[in-house]
Amino acid sequence: MPDRRPVSPAQRVVVVGVAGDDLSVLAPPAIAALESAEVVVGSPRHLSLVPSGAARRVVLDADIGAAVDAVVHAQGLVCVLASGDPGFFGIVRPLARRLGAHVLEVHPAPSSVARAFARLGVPWDDAVVVSAHGRDLEDALRHVRHAPKAAVLVSPENPPEALGKALLSGGAETHDVYVCSALDTVAEAVHRTDLVGLAAGTWDPRSVVVLLRDEAVAAAPGVAWGLADARFAHRAGMVTTAEVRAVVLGKLGLEPEGVLWDVGAGSASVAIEAARLAPAVQVFAVERDPSAAEQARQNVVTHGVGGSVTVVAGEAPAALADLPDPGRVFVGGGGTPVLDAALARLRPGGRVVATYAALDRAESAERRLGNLVQLSLARGERLPDGGLRLVAHNPVFVVWGPA
Repeated sequence: MPDRRPVSPAQRVVVVGVAGDDLSVLAPPAIAALESAEVVVGSPRHLSLVPSGAARRVVLDADIGAAVDAVVHAQGLVCVLASGDPGFFGIVRPLARRLGAHVLEVHPAPSSVARAFARLGVPWDDAVVVSAHGRDLEDALRHVRHAPKAAVLVSPENPPEALGKALLSGGAETHDVYVCSALDTVAEAVHRTDLVGLAAGTWDPRSVVVLLRDEAVAAAPGVAWGLADARFAHRAGMVTTAEVRAVVLGKLGLEPEGVLWDVGAGSASVAIEAARLAPAVQVFAVERDPSAAEQARQNVVTHGVGGSVTVVAGEAPAALADLPDPGRVFVGGGGTPVLDAALARLRPGGRVVATYAALDRAESAERRLGNLVQLSLARGERLPDGGLRLVAHNPVFVVWGPA
């Protein structure tokens, strides 16, 4: 067990971000801390940049926990060297967890992601940024598979080519790919390729992989949902219409992480859109009709969200028994027993949204959830002579809560 002893208030830990191989560009306070440190912690590359002196040196390797332990047990001023911005997927998080943020003094350098986008001349305030360094590659894929602009911090265990192969096998959308390696060193290189080239190559694992779609370079940040019904393979009546789906997703108030049930999933359109909006959410699409469940699986593959959406063929509420408790539930079919089963398993602070075509069922649901709205939809269609008419669809009741 690691030592969890309290840290002396007198202990001071200075974390210094290093960009490239030049310590001379560090801010004066960072240089002063490095020169007066009694212990210096860093990778072999970073330690090789530090002039010889009286400070004890601790090599920071892949075992971050061991490095944090070394800092905890050190006496006097400790200086930790890290790449780029150490608060950005870096060592600041585990140090703050063990020592307390009040002990840390952090001097960041520009992150490798900031430098990568700078090399490309592309803004990145709207980019999805994830790390595959010491983390599961599949977790990173869920976030970037459909992102129009993304950056992935890769690693020796998850190099750029592994990312490319996983993206291709997962049905990722077409991207321009830039592999930005060893930034701010003499070995710096920026290579442009595509997903096939990324998967086929052998790349420096000290890289940031930037994924761009053409429209993402100059586009303003934004998010959209309510995909056209035609984007989903479905049998007549087995898809939640785009407009209703947009309202349902809004009422669900998706969490960044957690579990979502889509019960009576039909084509799994709600489950798929939820996975696109919140890739880290674990989604279960439950459908009792075997042929519809198979079609839902095909839609999941087509939209490349297989890492987030699991289709469960079975009739609710029995089919819900082995699923993890949800924070969000959409009930598209199954009646009151399904709604009651969902509420019984709902996590504290969770939310259920249900849709109904019949008013009596909607009223019963409203008694349990507390909120109801009717959606009346009429879509424009062109007449043979070029005129425009409105074609009404059956009204839908959306119920949500608990209030």
